[in-house]
Parts: sequence; C-alpha cells; structure tokens
Amino acid sequence: MEDVLETYALPYDPEIPLICMDEQPIQLLDHSRPPQPMKPGQVLREDYEYVRKGSCSLFLFTEPLAGWRHVQASERRTKSDWALQIQELLEVHYPEAKRVRLVMDNLNTHTISSLYETFPPEQALALAKRLEIHYTPKHGSWLNIAEIELSVMTIQCLNRRITSIEELQGEVSAWETERNRIQKSVDWQFTTEQARGKLKHLYPEI
Repeated sequence: MEDVLETYALPYDPEIPLICMDEQPIQLLDHSRPPQPMKPGQVLREDYEYVRKGSCSLFLFTEPLAGWRHVQASERRTKSDWALQIQELLEVHYPEAKRVRLVMDNLNTHTISSLYETFPPEQALALAKRLEIHYTPKHGSWLNIAEIELSVMTIQCLNRRITSIEELQGEVSAWETERNRIQKSVDWQFTTEQARGKLKHLYPEI
C-alpha cells in the first residue's frame, strides 16, 4: 500500500508519467422487446427481460495528473490482450517517455512474462525496460485511480443496455474524448502518514 501512496506523492514528471490501469468485464445485452419511447412526462420504458449477446472487457489507462485517459474494448482479457495494450500505451501514447510508472492490480495477466509470451524476446525486453510497475495490494483496489475512472465511466456512459462491442467502443470513445477535452484530473490526497494512522489495523504487529 505504501509503495502506491509514495508513488502518487511524486511530483509530475512528463518524462516518467504516472499511469494507472484497470479492467472491467462488460455484459452485452439486447432488448427482448422494443422499448417504449419517451413521451412528455414519461421516461423511456424497457422490459426487465433481456437477451444476452456475449461479453467483453474494457481496458482503461489514465494519467491522473495530466487529466488523460484511454479506454479500449476487447473481446478477451488474456495475457496477450494485456501485452498488446501495454505496447500501445508505450509506443503510441507515450513514445517519448523514458519510462512509465504503472499502477495496477496483480492479476495473473499483468506481468512481464505476458510480454514475453506475446512478443519476440528483444521487443518484450524493450517494453519491459520502460515499465516501472507498482501493484496495489490484495483487497486494495480502492488505491487504483483507474478504478475511480471506471466508476465515473460506468455512471456517465454505461447505464443502459449495449448490444455489441462496436457500440460499446463508440460509447466509451465519445466519453473519453469529452473527458480528455476538459482534462479532468484526479488530485489524490490520502498519504502514507494518514494510512499509518487510519489503517493501522492493516499493518503487521511487531
């Protein structure tokens, strides 16, 4: 926990940006019956029954100090899917950065070995050298700022039935564009000192 908090406390450095990432599974759903359109004084009415259209995942990356985020829909969430997202992060979004401080949970796909299972050794090593990974502790997902972004996105963008991955990508891309336009940043306030006082029960006894 303190490793993540100390990472958040570091000053902004465009050459070594702080990036938080998280994933979210999404159920694709369609209407079993056409919804009744809105009328004056009446909201859109949907039947409570629905048709499952499969599932997919969202990968979200955010640079909280710069007010930037990127969301990508994926049919799967395998090691290779994660590795390809990391490649895009480093080579497309942050090609000039010396390295990236990456905060994420310790899911079994979120490892350097995933890079080696996806790319040739030389390419995997080049990507790995540009990553400075900081894992959130078990049951510590609240420490991941990307989870805050996912919560906001769910409320603002995903509060209805979405039937296809293409429709989903269109929705999250529009949300991403608008949120990046206003450069909505996150000012993290919780410190290591506060954690030692308020979360003392989480520390081992000596």
